[in-house]
Amino acid sequence: MTNNSTSSARLAPPVGKFQEIDGRRIFVHRSGGGGPAVVFLPGASAVGLDYFVVQQHVSRFTTAVIYDRGGTGYSEGLPLPRTAAAVAAELRDLLRAQHIAGPYVLAAHSLGAFYAHRFAQLYPRDVAGLVWLDGLHRDWDDFMPPALSLAAAERLGPDLEQLERTRPARRAMHAQLYADYPEDVRSPLIDARISTEWMRAGIAERTGLTELAAELRAGPNIPDVPLVALTVVGDDPTQQTSHEMNNAKTRMDAALVSRLSHGEQRVLSDTLHHRLCFDRPDAVVRAIRDVVARAGRP
Repeated sequence: MTNNSTSSARLAPPVGKFQEIDGRRIFVHRSGGGGPAVVFLPGASAVGLDYFVVQQHVSRFTTAVIYDRGGTGYSEGLPLPRTAAAVAAELRDLLRAQHIAGPYVLAAHSLGAFYAHRFAQLYPRDVAGLVWLDGLHRDWDDFMPPALSLAAAERLGPDLEQLERTRPARRAMHAQLYADYPEDVRSPLIDARISTEWMRAGIAERTGLTELAAELRAGPNIPDVPLVALTVVGDDPTQQTSHEMNNAKTRMDAALVSRLSHGEQRVLSDTLHHRLCFDRPDAVVRAIRDVVARAGRP
């Protein structure tokens, strides 16, 4: 699947700017100062501005950066899915073009954790710490039953027709999620979030999960840097396998942090995967603050 749209929604972010990388416009918004800089890596179907409120809190104690990967959000369209190496290289080029010095703390949500892991594999000296926001793992299939495998997620995800039918409900959901946003950011973001272009991009990114996991398995483990993993285990009544998945995720994140000298898991039972940064910005900011502090120690 491809996503080459240059819709008006892509061309008019309510905040931030564009940076040209490899001839394409990449959306980026930075705030705050100091280091290590914190960089947010969105999940599939998510965009940088989904982390806007958290970014504002983080910018009070360090530089905070949100952006949209090429082909997603406000950034210029290109074929999706992409390799994790391509996404990691694009991010590194973006940070350098913005003169944001490394090493960085990568705060990665969901699919964004695949890209953060690849960034850490390719550029370990550029990573000061990691915050796993209910992130995907390359070893996902080792912990999940076959019905919840990455291949199953690719096959069973919603298609564009299904998303189009639920557009009114999705508008209401995003209006609620963005309730605390400034109105000049909130209204255009809601419109863009339910646009066909953005829905198509989210679907396209989720078609390459098994290939991304294989790409990561071919590379090294995460470097031994401070890492806090937020594991979301809220009960989702719309998912029959919610309890089974939550148990597997808890074991998976525990295995991840156990391999690190300064790894820590924090389990959150009062939110859902897609609502983490909206329901629990306090927990997200606290995890980021702790990793920033630990990364600054000798």
